[in-house]
Amino acid sequence: MTAIAHPSSHRQAFLGGLLLAVVGAVFFSAKAIVAKLMYRYQVDAVMVITLRMVFAFPMFLAVAIWKARSEPALARADWLRIVVLGLTGYYLSSFLDFLGLQYISAGLERLILFLTPSFVMLIAFFVFKRRVGWVEWIALLVSYAGTVLVLMHDLDTGGSNVLLGSGLVLGSAFCYSIYLIGSGELVRRVGAIRLVAYAMCVSTVACVIQFVVLRQPGTLLQQVAGVYQLSLFNAVFCTVLPVFLTMIAVSRIGAPTAAQAGLVGPVSTLFMGAALLDEPITAIQLVGTALVLSGIWLLSRKKA
Repeated sequence: MTAIAHPSSHRQAFLGGLLLAVVGAVFFSAKAIVAKLMYRYQVDAVMVITLRMVFAFPMFLAVAIWKARSEPALARADWLRIVVLGLTGYYLSSFLDFLGLQYISAGLERLILFLTPSFVMLIAFFVFKRRVGWVEWIALLVSYAGTVLVLMHDLDTGGSNVLLGSGLVLGSAFCYSIYLIGSGELVRRVGAIRLVAYAMCVSTVACVIQFVVLRQPGTLLQQVAGVYQLSLFNAVFCTVLPVFLTMIAVSRIGAPTAAQAGLVGPVSTLFMGAALLDEPITAIQLVGTALVLSGIWLLSRKKA
């Protein structure tokens, strides 16, 4: 006789997946807070991203080796795509993000990065001629209106460097949107965990090469303890952990619901920035954040 699952067990599984998605979003958003704290030690974006990837590399390498041994070998074309995606989606995107964080608040950075789904929609519209409905256009306008509102507020307090920083983070969001589009077919063939592990390893190699070219290699071992502690936290809790938490959540509750749970990210960044970085929370920031989250929520509902 076949056992029938009790509705409460389904609900518990759903709530568990939702919790994983929320925790993953909060930890991933904390990356900006950690970077801002590291900048207080007079390190730059090159050092921040290199230490982050060096500490995260052993964990991603272990997963990559496990997947390579347990799954079929990849074709040369797939390897080439993984290298390109790793360089675009994780190396370049992360580097531009950390560069931008030198000039703007953590709250504004997170809002700009949350425009990534809108970039995916625009690329699909202009490049792949995908039809975009009026609900999606409204969602786009609402999201951008919220970002512009916060940007104008920060320009009054942060000066012209805010535009530079915002442009860099905007470039980061655009690079990651290209990664999302380019990984669509590949992730179905390779698998999400395998793709992320391989792409992260590629990104680490690129970060190390960049550091050797731009900096004295010995300076990597000459930082104070606080820099290494924050880098380790950044690697484990803001990089590796949220990646796998989000993937587990997607497997349990689906990508649309996990994406909606991720909307907690900008809100958590806003309050973490106030608590840890003394970044003020104003009414304009709250309104702008609400607009951005409303727009992204509309997009995720449309996709669902």
